[in-house]
Amino acid sequence: MEKSINNNSISILKYAYIGDAFFELYVRNYLISNYNIKIDEIHKLCTKIVCANSQSFIIKNLEEKNELFDEEINIYKKGRNTKTHSKSKNSDIIEYKHATGFEALIGFLYLSNNFSRLKELLKISMDIIIDKVK
Repeated sequence: MEKSINNNSISILKYAYIGDAFFELYVRNYLISNYNIKIDEIHKLCTKIVCANSQSFIIKNLEEKNELFDEEINIYKKGRNTKTHSKSKNSDIIEYKHATGFEALIGFLYLSNNFSRLKELLKISMDIIIDKVK
C-alpha cells in the first residue's frame, strides 16, 4: 500500500470511494480518542457524522470559510458533479452530490500522501460538525 498513486490515472469516484472509507475510520478514531462513551454511543455519533447530510454541511462550511485551496475546490467540484449510479437512503440528491465531492477531496489528499493538509482539513471538519450532531 506504500506505492505512490499516479493522480492522473485514478477516477474521481475512486477518490470518493477511498475518501469515504478513510473519513469513517478517522471519525471512529476521533470519537474513541476524545470521548469516554460506550461503543454504541460512538457508533451513533459516527453514523451521524459520516452521513451525506453531515458531509454536505461540512464541505459547504469549508467553502464559506474559505478553507479550501483552488486545487481542492476543483477536486470537490469534480466529485460533486460526477454522475453516480448510486444514491443515498437518507438524503436528497443535492446533499449526496456535495458529500461525494467531500469524499473525493478526502480521497485525493489521502492518495496524494498530503497527510498534513488532510489532517488539517479533518480537524476543521470535526470542529464544524461535532456540535451539530451531539
